[in-house]
Amino acid sequence: MAQKPSIPKGTRDFLPEVMVRRNYIFDTIKNVFKRYGFLPIETPSMENLSTLLGKYGEEGDKLLFRILNSGDFMTGVEQNGEPLESLKLAGKISEKGLRYDLTVPFARFVTMYRDQIAFPFKRYQIQPVWRADRPQKGRYREFYQCDVDMIGSNSILNEAELVSIVNDVFNDLKINIILKINNRKVLAGIAEYIGKSDALVDITVAIDKLDKIGIEAVNAELAEKGLEPEAIDKLQPILFMKGNTREKLAQLKPLLNNEVGQKGIEELETLFDYIDDMELDIETELDLTLARGLNYYTGAIFEVKAKDFPMGSISGGGRYDNLTGIFGLPNVSGVGISFGADRIYDVLEGLKLFPETMSESTKVIFLNFGKNEEKYCLKYLNQVRKHGINAEIYPDAAKIQKQMKYADQRNIPIVVIAGETEVANHTFTVKWMKEGKQETVNAEQLVATIQI
Repeated sequence: MAQKPSIPKGTRDFLPEVMVRRNYIFDTIKNVFKRYGFLPIETPSMENLSTLLGKYGEEGDKLLFRILNSGDFMTGVEQNGEPLESLKLAGKISEKGLRYDLTVPFARFVTMYRDQIAFPFKRYQIQPVWRADRPQKGRYREFYQCDVDMIGSNSILNEAELVSIVNDVFNDLKINIILKINNRKVLAGIAEYIGKSDALVDITVAIDKLDKIGIEAVNAELAEKGLEPEAIDKLQPILFMKGNTREKLAQLKPLLNNEVGQKGIEELETLFDYIDDMELDIETELDLTLARGLNYYTGAIFEVKAKDFPMGSISGGGRYDNLTGIFGLPNVSGVGISFGADRIYDVLEGLKLFPETMSESTKVIFLNFGKNEEKYCLKYLNQVRKHGINAEIYPDAAKIQKQMKYADQRNIPIVVIAGETEVANHTFTVKWMKEGKQETVNAEQLVATIQI
């Protein structure tokens, strides 16, 4: 019996119509990146485990896909009559792993090629990453990240450029968004203000859930983590601060009378000044509960939400001051943002925002009435393609009904017909499928007729 074909859980095949839509997202994002002077790079799917381990925290290390050493990987592995323990064994039989994100490989790349690249270095990267996560709706084991980063400059102008990129990408995709902004230094300043500098991660992890679980549950979690009632009380006015961005910053200033907090406020003021100067029409909001994965962020943090569709963040990022330091290149600051292609796809599909025709789709099909008619069509098919119009010819002289059904299934908008009469008169009949209209034109007018 033939084996039933299958793919690993948490991975996907993409049919042509889905790939066309995915490429529309990638191309839209890529065109914006290029407009801002970013250059493409690629890194290998696999990295040495020494590069990956210890960069994503304990949970992240567990989610790394490890690759068995090639050949007889058990050779030289001591057993000593004891049961084999996978954790002890892993380092001996596996030296490589699939990349977990694009940021750590980028830090490794910058360190390795520091003499061959110009700083500040502006790169974009669109490649798949892998995580041994439990597959569920919207969470996959293989998925694409679209990252843009600039590294080697401390200027807040870089953060402003990223805000402008977010604005352009989602304008081009026609998605209404809100960009939430915070600063890691402000969060550190808040922790210091309530007398709990050592509990920064616990505080941010809890307040990050405010939207999902509500204030009572957040306060209960903070108490559970060892925060005294006085510290929790002191935090409340900050969590419920009202007003627009400027008003919130004005209220924060006198509260955070510590160095780190004041530096964070100053950075935010500079960023919002730049956004005003650029006259962007993007909706931004200072969200003091925004935390994001805190492992390597040190300054501004960003998160993008779609306004018209219920979905987690569809883009996010921030400033990191010493990511290359772990590879021996200290004090190089960078800032970046990642666009979630899979979630953006779901938003575009949910809101029916994909264009009806896309650049990869066939625009014109020539029907095939037999050898003589085929020969007549080929010259003009070539002409149509030379004018940059996606076109094909049906390969067999099948029944016309079958050929028309094929055109319909493929959503090809224009059908070109050349039967005996058209060949004799040196003409073509052009049929517009959606409008249901057709006209007969001189063969030399075909390209001009289709281009209209």
